[in-house]
Amino acid sequence: MTYQSTAHPAHTVSLTDTLRRAAAGLRRFFAGVGHGIMLGSTAHHRYDQVQRLQAKSDAELAELGIERDQIVHHVFKDLYYI
Repeated sequence: MTYQSTAHPAHTVSLTDTLRRAAAGLRRFFAGVGHGIMLGSTAHHRYDQVQRLQAKSDAELAELGIERDQIVHHVFKDLYYI
């Protein structure tokens, strides 16, 4: 009489596979946190730049080649095509 096993080695999950998946999940989590922090600091910097330009006189803005109604476009021109 012969016996045949139906267990396939590809369906077994080893401890190292589980640890690799957990490590990959942690990497994705911390990458997401870092990305969020970076976006927050970038947004704060751009907001400060808009505020600094808004505080300038029309003559100072003209020297920079910026019209008052184009300040936000000028600050965000690398992110959006308007």
